[in-house]
Amino acid sequence: QVQLVESGGGLVQDGGSLRLSCAAPGHLVNSYDIGWFRQASGKPREYVAAISWGGNTRHYSDAVKGRFIISRDNAKNTVYLQMNSLKAADTAVYYCTADQSSIDQSGGGSYWGQGTQVTVSS
Repeated sequence: QVQLVESGGGLVQDGGSLRLSCAAPGHLVNSYDIGWFRQASGKPREYVAAISWGGNTRHYSDAVKGRFIISRDNAKNTVYLQMNSLKAADTAVYYCTADQSSIDQSGGGSYWGQGTQVTVSS
């Protein structure tokens, strides 16, 4: 069982930035593809971005393309989601997910974190 821990959420003003982190204590993150999803209150979970285990392949949803950057530092066993030009519509709980295969844009991966709240005030 892989435990994922997200951090970095908080309250930010419209147009601001935040960086989320996803760590996997006790496991090597470089063995897994990692994805980020989000779920706003009353809405279904939504795919945000994913990165391959080696970092060579990155993919973004249309909603965040050009504003968010997913990256990984395997030496630190951590994956990041840099979120820029934040909007009120980005307000959600953000989850990271991991899989030794690819991240499914509908179902995510085999393992999930508990989530971190991001709130953008307008």
